[in-house]
Amino acid sequence: MARAWATAWPYVKGGITGGVFGVTFADWCASITSVGGASMYPTFDAQQANWALVSKRCLKHFDVSRGDVVLFRSPKNHREVVVKRLIALPGDWIQIPEKEEIRQIPQGHCWLEGDNAGVSLDSRHYGPVPLGLLQGRVTHLVWPPNRISRVERKMPEGRIMPKGSF
Repeated sequence: MARAWATAWPYVKGGITGGVFGVTFADWCASITSVGGASMYPTFDAQQANWALVSKRCLKHFDVSRGDVVLFRSPKNHREVVVKRLIALPGDWIQIPEKEEIRQIPQGHCWLEGDNAGVSLDSRHYGPVPLGLLQGRVTHLVWPPNRISRVERKMPEGRIMPKGSF
């Protein structure tokens, strides 16, 4: 028994070390996650399984920009992780077309919307989202192979007045 354990121990130790390194890397640097649903069409295809690279380095100082696609915990259901586009940052003013209203984004919050407005449950429904709920920035689509590409930054035209622009 001792001899079998002595033979297996280097493999067990390597597996544990690799597992700890992998979890740490996924928590602090980057991970691959499944993204789906019709709310982000055409950026992500709702008819196919989409896998995306999520950078987590941006979280240390909330280094995100308008137009980034971000992964975050839903403010309505903390067990759900959602992907939307970051539209406005703290202090920005945003025009909400459905309500014909202009709102300022409070400090510590951001405004997130899906690319497919007709089917997206986003900040237009639940308001500004705390920056603390952000889980990372989606940088690349890595699956399916025919759609491998960088996820582009896009902004809606004429709806945002960035802080300090007036």
